[in-house]
Amino acid sequence: MTPTPAPRAVLFDMDGVLTDNNHFHRLAWKELALELLGLDLSEHDLDTKVDGGRNPEIIERLTGQVPDADLAEHFHHAKEARYRQLAQGQLQPIPGLAEYLTGLRDLGIPAVIVTSADHVNTDFALGALEIAHFFAGRILGESVQRGKPDPQPYVMGAQLLNLDPRDCLAHEDAVNGVRSAAGAGCRVVALSTTQAEPVLIAAGAAQVVPDFRAWRAWLGR
Repeated sequence: MTPTPAPRAVLFDMDGVLTDNNHFHRLAWKELALELLGLDLSEHDLDTKVDGGRNPEIIERLTGQVPDADLAEHFHHAKEARYRQLAQGQLQPIPGLAEYLTGLRDLGIPAVIVTSADHVNTDFALGALEIAHFFAGRILGESVQRGKPDPQPYVMGAQLLNLDPRDCLAHEDAVNGVRSAAGAGCRVVALSTTQAEPVLIAAGAAQVVPDFRAWRAWLGR
């Protein structure tokens, strides 16, 4: 499990990596896509088009058209508000997360969040998990011009620390997120919270794990 060589920083996606909350996002997507877009999303749609990326880019993947600014903004706020209603009081950390983040801090390895979420959802999750203090910075959906699977989010995450992405370890759970991190040059260890191991390996992950508990050996815990 020990990364070779040890990373100079660890870049974390949020949804599906820090907390297994994908179920709430998918429920919100199904409800709001039907209500606002007239789309009855299938499990295949949710697996291949919804996971990973910013909402306007996901709408484009679903409809084949770039949404106008008013629709994109209205959908985003409605969908994310519904997600928070569904997830309120339900978020739990991925097993081993607290020990892993503490170990990274003790080793002097900084952690950065690289997520497609906005600042409201990020504050919501980090507050619920009580882990905001572990992160040296955040790249959010509104921080980038091109969301996942484009490499830009992870390039910017490394740049926050004045590092090359090739010196960073990234944790992702979605195909588009893995493609983003791997495309930036990060070594990707994916979590199988939302996708099966073969799918994540095919997307560019070097390794797939169920959670963070196995990292204790590297951290000496």
